[in-house]
Formats: sequence, structure tokens, C-alpha cells
Amino acid sequence: MCRMKRNSLKSSLDVCKIYLKGFFGVLENNYESLRVLNVERNGNIIYTYKDDKGNVFFGLYDYQTKQNEHLYTFEKDLQVVSCSVNRERTLLAASLVQAAKEGRRNELQPGSRCLTLLVEIHPINNVKVLKAVDSYIWVQFLYPQVESHPLPENHLLLTSEEKYIEQLHIQVTQEDGNRVVIKNSGHLPRQRVAEDFVWAQWDMSEQRLYYIDLKKSRSVLKCIQFYADEHFSLMFEAPLDVSLSDSGFKLVNFGYDDLQDQEKLSKHPTLCVFTNHTGSLCVCYCPNFDSWEQITYSVLYFHKGHGKTFTATLGHVDSRVTKGITFLSLDYYVAVYLPGHFFHLLNIQHPDLICHSLFLTGNSEVIDMLPHSPLQSLSGSLVLDWGSGKLYRALLNQSYLLEFLWNTRLDCEKLALLHCVLSCGRDPRRLEAKIIQWISENISACHSFDLVQEFIIASSYWSIYPETSNMDKLLPYSSLLTWDTEIPGITLVTEEIPLPLMKVHSFKGYWEKLNSNLEYVKYSKPHLHYNNSVVRREWHSLISEEKKGKRRSTVYVRNILDNAIKVISNLEARNLEPRLTPLLQEEDNHQRLLMGLMVSELKDHLLRHLQGVEKKKIEQMVLDYVSKLLDLICQILEASWRKHNLHPWVLHFNRRASAAEFAVFHIMTRILEATNSLFLPLPPGFHTLHTILGVHCLPLHNLLHYIDNGVLLLTETAVTRLMKDLDNTEKNEKVKFSIIVRLPPLTGQKICRLWDHPVSSNIISRNHVKQLLQNYNKQPRSSVMDKSSFSVEFLPLNYFIEILTDIESSNPALYAFEGRDNVDAKFVEEAALKHTTMLLGL
Repeated sequence: MCRMKRNSLKSSLDVCKIYLKGFFGVLENNYESLRVLNVERNGNIIYTYKDDKGNVFFGLYDYQTKQNEHLYTFEKDLQVVSCSVNRERTLLAASLVQAAKEGRRNELQPGSRCLTLLVEIHPINNVKVLKAVDSYIWVQFLYPQVESHPLPENHLLLTSEEKYIEQLHIQVTQEDGNRVVIKNSGHLPRQRVAEDFVWAQWDMSEQRLYYIDLKKSRSVLKCIQFYADEHFSLMFEAPLDVSLSDSGFKLVNFGYDDLQDQEKLSKHPTLCVFTNHTGSLCVCYCPNFDSWEQITYSVLYFHKGHGKTFTATLGHVDSRVTKGITFLSLDYYVAVYLPGHFFHLLNIQHPDLICHSLFLTGNSEVIDMLPHSPLQSLSGSLVLDWGSGKLYRALLNQSYLLEFLWNTRLDCEKLALLHCVLSCGRDPRRLEAKIIQWISENISACHSFDLVQEFIIASSYWSIYPETSNMDKLLPYSSLLTWDTEIPGITLVTEEIPLPLMKVHSFKGYWEKLNSNLEYVKYSKPHLHYNNSVVRREWHSLISEEKKGKRRSTVYVRNILDNAIKVISNLEARNLEPRLTPLLQEEDNHQRLLMGLMVSELKDHLLRHLQGVEKKKIEQMVLDYVSKLLDLICQILEASWRKHNLHPWVLHFNRRASAAEFAVFHIMTRILEATNSLFLPLPPGFHTLHTILGVHCLPLHNLLHYIDNGVLLLTETAVTRLMKDLDNTEKNEKVKFSIIVRLPPLTGQKICRLWDHPVSSNIISRNHVKQLLQNYNKQPRSSVMDKSSFSVEFLPLNYFIEILTDIESSNPALYAFEGRDNVDAKFVEEAALKHTTMLLGL
């Protein structure tokens, strides 16, 4: 899942060893001294090793070319504290101490324990001493965004064990062709960046410095952003409720740090800051271990305005914690890993519900796949294994996540894995096909949530999320609003936290997104996630008006139906392959109304809350989102249709149902349940196909129960086909009559004309008479009565027939009797006579 497997991914350090052997001719027994020192912003790895004489070699592994380059050699037996090289590879900064060997004289300057040097290496030339002090110094060149041409000035950070950080400005110039030398070597301007801090973290990929100082015994987190020129800005201050000692000192991501006592550091509180491109800001904190039975750690989601404190059970009392906890940044997730005990994958975009994060205990095979030695998290998802010295890039392995999804049994793990897989975003069509295959095999396996519903909502969300920022606040991420089920092995407490105080007023890039998130937390307490409640009310209103014969303005309805046409066109453009299922082939005005209303309401919702985004782009995003909802439903049906090898003849009623049709009918019923509760549209033709399969698969009493409870909707297309396909056996007559009496009046009148049967004749006649008498006004009549062809001996009936005949003849165009071909006149006469005698009590 978290891809740091030695078999499938070579570490960068392994590659370094392979190239070193051929490039430098280093002996095999010198590999033990090979050590990663730093990873620069461009991905280049700086390492060191010693030869048999103790000489210190500095090398660089180029991330782009996969080649090694020798940078410099110190012909003294020294130990390297820190090292950094500028972007142009013309300057090398290094901090060194006396190697820990007895009987050796001090190779450094007298009275100093640590020597910090600046070396010209293009070509190798002068060496300048920057500091010769008793405290350790860590060095780091700044890497600006500008990549087009060499910069005339370089900037170097010096971080001292004496709790201060300063910036040196180094001007360089070219002499004798390509020779690069320091221009102002006599005096390098210095600038104090921070001081009196107890903890600091360097973010190489974003060129940011985080540090904590203690103000009146309270920890305050500060962040400094460095820019392409020499200036830097304090971006924010945030109070932290963490326990840090004023006497302590810890650095994070200032290179490979084997000089700070690892045994001492394992007892020191662990603290890391993580950000990502969406404007998230997380602080992960684990205090000192005080129990071997459980461990407590906190994650402060500043971009959400709250923090969560987790307590994880460690299992057996004798399973002591011998290694420190590791926090890893994995794009939309932060991983918390305690070797041999647990792995917690925290969703930082949507941290509200614990079920959207994955918690695995020590008996999981995932734990066995990860390194069991202490890990150090570096910038850019890099991880350093202290035990082996190997450097990894930690990534979420989509293939393994899918495999794990198939095998897991807990609902909370299924839910977390589903969202995690979708967030990976690589080859979404293939990914959705695999998830749909899993859903079809496990359609009834989840009891805590609706699997189809969650997949449709989550996949639609991730399809549109990268389009613009703030989508996580405006579109639903999950169908769940709460989660009350306990997750084995972990508990949590949620509390609000003070928001960071921004110290600048103009924002760009990440800072603009972070500020937007903070503003949302401050001023938008009600959730802005879109839902279809307004669409539900408007749709029911339109359908009710249609049943009563009323209509909204033609322009309004036409605009809604035009929205639906755009959605279906967009959907068809996405999928060029011919569909197996007969969807999108009929009008189905009710679903088109729902589709169009959702487009209209969602567009208004995004226009209200997405500032600075073009209207045309928002309209296209809305079409894409609604199309995606429908496409996912089509994909589920297509996969089920293909799996069970159904053929077009299943659409005919004059045959028995197969087990395959039962399976597809069950899938369609689950899709209907999922969409009904969220009031989502269905592809036109869905209800027709569902009803046809229902007639095939269900006994009559069950079929009528499904119809009466709204599970099966009697579309005109489905009932028309039923009337034509089924003959008039006693069983089929019962089915037809049971369905006809459940149709809306207008649809029922149309369908009756298709069925040549006395029952349909009776219904047609009743409806016709009812229509004639609705607006009947009694008029004086002539005493002379024409003998009608329908005259009978029963005088009241004769009189009634004459009245009807007069009404028809008064306006033939208005009262034309449709469906005359299917009327049995003798049957109508007998039925009318019987009905009259019943009413008169004769």
C-alpha cells in the first residue's frame, strides 16, 4: 500500500552504490562508510564515503541523468555533519567534526570542535572557513524557482546548535572562461533569520523554514518563506498546545542526522509539519512514550480549524516500543507509522470522519511489508531508513490498495480504501472498472454504508476536484454525514484549535489557498456542500403540476430540458464505444427534468461560491460532474450486463427469466436505492429496463408490491412493450389488468388502445363517457327520438345513449372517440346495463 518495498522499488542509495563501483572504482568494503548527507530541491542526492586512508569523498547523484559526479575530497579523516551544494554545482558548503577515534590529533583549527567551510568546486579552488566553533553547524543552500540562467548571488543558511539561524549572501563571478569564484570572499553579508528556538524543520521542496520558540512557556509555531531574491517573510504564527522543553533542541529535515543521539531523540517529542498544494497545513505531534500498552499522538488540521488526538492500542503488554514513531506526507494523506505496531493513513483533505482514514494494526501484512527500523521523513515524500541507510520515495501503491480492498472484511477499511484508491487518480477509467468489478462481487457485503452510493459520490467528486480549488468545500465527498461504529484498536478526541495568524497581506500560490481555507473556517460555519434538496422540491412541484394539467412557462421548462440534452451529449462524447445496455435511447421526461434541474441548481451553487472562475468553465464543470454521475451508473450496468452475458432478447416479455437476469435486476435495484436517497438522476431508459426485468423475475404479487412502493416505475415504453409481447392467456390477462389499473389516467388511456380485450374496451368507454359528461349542460330536447343503432329495450339506457350521441355530434372534432377499433359494442352495452341496474338496486 505505502510503496517502500525493496523488491519493487530500488532506493536511490542502492543506485548510488552501483554507479560508484564503476565510476570511482571504490572497493566493496568501503560501502559501509557510504552515507546520504542531503537531498536538494531538484532531487539530487549528496553523499559521502571514505577510502582506506580515511579521506572523505563528496559525491552527487543526479536525479535527472541517473549519473554520479565527484564533487570534492578532504584528505583528512573527518566526520561530516552537514553538506549542501548550490544549484549550479559551483559551490560546496560542508560542516565537519573530528572523527571519533582515539589517539588522533585534532585535524581542525585549535580550540574548535566543528569547522564550516565554503569550497569553490568549478574547478576546485579556494576554501573559505565560514565558522570554527564548538557547536555543531548545519548548512543549506537555498534553491530559488528561477532555473533559466545562473544566479549572480547564492544564499546559504547556517543553523547552529546554539539555537540561531542566519543567512549568508555569496556573490560569485566567472574568471578565465568557466572558472567560478567567490566575489566577496573577504566579507560575506549575514542576516539573522531566527533565534532562541527549540525545534526547527526545513521544507526543501517549498523553501520554507518552520520553527518553534517559547513565549511565556507557550509554544508558538512560526513559518518563514524564502524567495528567489535574497528576501524572506514571516508568513504566520500559530499557538501550539504541545509540551517542549526550553533546554531541548531538535532539527527535522536538515539532512541525514546521525550526530544527534538517536536514543535521546526517541525519547524527545516527535513533531512534523506537512503541507500540500491544496492549501492544507498539518502539525503532527507525538509526546514522550509513557506506556507500553498504548500510544497517543495528535494531528492539528489548521486548514480545517480543529485537531484530533488519537490513542492507539499497542497489543500485548510485553510488546515494548523500541523504535520511534514516524510521520510521512503522502499527498492527500499523512501516514503515522510505529514499526511492528500500527500504520494509520490519515485523510487530511476530509478528516471529519474517522472512517475516511485507514488504521491497520501490527498483525496486518501491510505492517510486515514496511521497513521495521526507525524512519526519518524528508521533504517530497522521501523517507530515510536509519537501519539500512537506504533512501525511499514513499508513494501509495494503487495496485496493492485495490488488492487490499478485495480482501479486507471491515466496513471501515473498505470505506477508507475506496476513497484512498480514488484519490490516487492514475488511469481513472481502468480504476473505476476494477472497483465496479469489486462492487458487483460485494454488493451486499457492507452494512454500515451504501457501497454503490459511496462509489458514485466519491468517484464523481475526484473527477472534478482537480479542476479548481475549494471544490472540497462545495461538492459532497461522501454519502455519509456521521460515523458511530467503533474502529478496533483506536479512539480519538476532536477539539477546536486557534487558527494561525497570517503576518502578510498579499498571497500567491499555496499561501492564497491556505488563507482561503482559514477564511472559510472563520466565516462559513454552515457547510456549503451541495445537495439536491432544492432540486427535489422543484422536481416534485413540476411533476405535480403536470398531473394536474398545469404547466410552468414554456421557456423555463425548455431551458431545463436543454440542460439535459447537453448532459447526454457530453456523456455520449465521453464514451465512444457502443453500449450493450439499452440506455439513453428514450425520452423519459421525468429523468430529463431531474437532470436539467440538477445542472441548473449546481451551476447556481458554484457561481455563488467560486470567486474568480469564468462562468463558461463553471458550466462545463457542472456538465462534466452530472455526466460523470450518469456515466458511473451506465458503467455499473454495462459491467453487470457483460459479466452475465445478457442479450437483447431479454427485453421481450414472452420468455422465462434466467439467473443472470435476476442478478442484473438485483444490481439495478441497489442502484435505484442508492440514487433515490440522494435524489440523483438516472440515465433515460433505466426505469424501462428495470421494469422489464422485474416482470421477468418477480411473481405477480411481488411485482405489484414493488410497483405500489415505487421501486418499479411503469414507463410508457415498458408497458407498451408488455401489452404487445404478452398474449391473452389467463395469467397474462391478470398481469396486464393489474398494471393498467396502476397507470396514471393519461398513460392508461393510451395503453388501453393497444390491448384488444373487453377489459380495455370497458376502460376506454368509461373514460370516453366521463369526458363527455364533464362539461354537460342539460338542454331542452325534442320529443322525437331517432332510433339509434345502439337502442335497446331498456329505456333509461336508450335515453343515456342519445344524450351521449348528441354531445358527440355537437362537436365531432372535440369529442372524437379514439380507439374505436378495440371496442366491443355488445360488451359495452351489457356492462352499462349491469352498472345501471346495480346503481338502481334492481
